Amino acid sequence: MQTLTVPPSVSLRTRITSIDVLRGLVMVIMALDHTRDFLYEGGFFVDPTDLKTTPPGLFFTRWITHFCAPVFVFLAGTSAYLYGQRRTTGQLSWFLFSRGVWLIVLECTMVNFAFSFDLTFSFTLLQVIWATGFSMVVLAGLVYLPWRWLLGLGLLILVGHNALDGVRFAEGSPMAAVWSILHQPGMLPPIGQRSVFVGYPVLAWIGILTLGYCLGVLYTSSTSADQRIPTLRRIGLAGVAAFVILRALNVYGDPAPWSAQPTPLYTVMSFLNTTKYPPSLLYTLMTIGPALLFLSWVEGTAGRWQEVLLTYGRVPLFYYVLHFYLIHALAVGLLLGEGITWANLNFQNGSGGTLQGHGLSLGLTYVAWLLLIAFLYPLCRWYGRFKAWQSSWIWSYL
Repeated sequence: MQTLTVPPSVSLRTRITSIDVLRGLVMVIMALDHTRDFLYEGGFFVDPTDLKTTPPGLFFTRWITHFCAPVFVFLAGTSAYLYGQRRTTGQLSWFLFSRGVWLIVLECTMVNFAFSFDLTFSFTLLQVIWATGFSMVVLAGLVYLPWRWLLGLGLLILVGHNALDGVRFAEGSPMAAVWSILHQPGMLPPIGQRSVFVGYPVLAWIGILTLGYCLGVLYTSSTSADQRIPTLRRIGLAGVAAFVILRALNVYGDPAPWSAQPTPLYTVMSFLNTTKYPPSLLYTLMTIGPALLFLSWVEGTAGRWQEVLLTYGRVPLFYYVLHFYLIHALAVGLLLGEGITWANLNFQNGSGGTLQGHGLSLGLTYVAWLLLIAFLYPLCRWYGRFKAWQSSWIWSYL
């Protein structure tokens, strides 16, 4: 496999360049979504997927970021497989378990504070880092199974979990809490004075992580680039085709069917408007299919833009936490700059202190996003080089 030439100071570990490039791309796009949340004048108060009220520009700003979470989790599974190639199954299992627990703790502390700026931690929102961590804990047990069993289990979860969409439990019952963790977003019983909302139920994400793990077999030394690239292309095309066919049939795969709209553009928007919470079968096909096509295309290519994306893709956790703090701090700074007092900022209502009707236009939101990405680049480059020289085991968690 051809890779980009990376100076020794950037990376001392064996990595798959195409995977890091794709991961870097989704990290860059992800920042657009969070910039929109915190800086756009509609922010948390406007649903960009509500076809009755959203303009196309806002809809597609949200839609393009749908690729981020599933691709991020999928590639985490692939990276886990590659990590295990140089270790025993027991070592891999322990790493997945311990890293998963670490990610859950990180979600409930640093990430939640970055999202809310609430010093009382009165509300905990369990999102993608939690789902990734929980899925890793589950995968820590599953790695003892044969590869074919894992592939079958991942496909069963991906294809079958939407059959559970109609299952509901009485509010307040123990099973309601379990079901919120597994499949249906909802509140958990309060922990002291802290409310907990599961935004990312884990069942579908376990399937996505497991399938990503299974993809790792294509990146071992036993598979050449001449075999891998067409295989990725075939799987990607099959995923896209399955999405188009199943979505057109409107029978299964997403709890929100599409419908004809007043204009062709809005009909297309309805067709693409699949369900993320939890990620439906069609949502996953719509995002992972093109991601695999991208992997098949980018392998063996080289250019400045790949080098830039590599910089972000090799330090995803550092990037993720830092970008949240920067965006949120900028949002608060803009409000204070408008003359709004600190006392009028509510950090406990799920909006991170932002106010409806205050913020940037969509165009200026894009400008702020690009400036943020540019600002993060030298920081991520420095951290990537610093981390590459570290030999302690702890850096595998950071």
